[in-house]
Amino acid sequence: MLSGSTLFCFTERVPQEVTSGSAFSGHQFIDLANDEIFEPLSLAHERAMVTVDSGASGVVDPIGLMPLRKAIAERLAAQTGVDWSTEEIAITAGSKQALLYAALAVLEPGDEVIIIRPWQPLVPALVHAAGAVPVFVDAQRPRYTPDVNSIRAAITSRTKAMIINSPNNPTGAVYSRTTLQEVGELAIEFRIWIISDERYSRLVFTGLHRHESIVVAHPAVRSRTIIVNPCSQALAISGSRLGYFAAPRTIVSAARKLQGYAAITPSREAQQATLSHFQVAGGRIERETYQRLFDARDMGLNILSNLRDVTPPCRRGFLLLS
Repeated sequence: MLSGSTLFCFTERVPQEVTSGSAFSGHQFIDLANDEIFEPLSLAHERAMVTVDSGASGVVDPIGLMPLRKAIAERLAAQTGVDWSTEEIAITAGSKQALLYAALAVLEPGDEVIIIRPWQPLVPALVHAAGAVPVFVDAQRPRYTPDVNSIRAAITSRTKAMIINSPNNPTGAVYSRTTLQEVGELAIEFRIWIISDERYSRLVFTGLHRHESIVVAHPAVRSRTIIVNPCSQALAISGSRLGYFAAPRTIVSAARKLQGYAAITPSREAQQATLSHFQVAGGRIERETYQRLFDARDMGLNILSNLRDVTPPCRRGFLLLS
């Protein structure tokens, strides 16, 4: 057991009901999911993240600054081996907004959307927001990967899309190439959209399972795929609310119309700071953030491994996500 009265928490934040008015009140918490265990950012890091053109003015394209879209298209091409144009990239105010726009672009009231369970609560909420109906398919234990036969059985004439999340939150599962190929085959066979949430693609910490996008595993499904990703997750600046999705031009065109009238659009400052990371920092900040998260994960696993009456955690094959 841990000595003293220090407890470690892996949730996004320590729940209020835990820290006050409960048996745990009065204990010290170290939150391994946030920055409490990180050293202060270096001056160079801070400068890179706030490098913006304070004199910039004028109207910004609703789907993002052209230089940033170009940088993301080039970055995505390097990661997937597939060419992407700026007209296939839309910058959004966070990955949640990207998911919402993807849903609004392809769904109509009454459509059904297959969601692999366990899921994040926001996913069915976004489906409902588009007037569609979530249809849940349970992942297979112990690796929490989708079963293609279960997905096939859930498809009906009203199925319009399937949302997949690999690397997955909350299970940490990373889908294999075979699984992604099978999912892609179903999408082509039944002419359904794949909304691929890949927000944790840069946060895989094991050597056995590396993230691979579905458009890499099954290139023929690209014309039916929307890839959702944040720009800020791997940079530890989630508060900047900056994300993007990569999709066929018709979907991006629809997003331009949606975001042009939205109350929340990506800030110019966040876009310029992210562009600075790509162009000036050369990915250094992302590498530093990854190492800090890796160290936090290692610390957490060591703590869990030393607890009495607790099954040692599996260190291989899975992510440790907040």
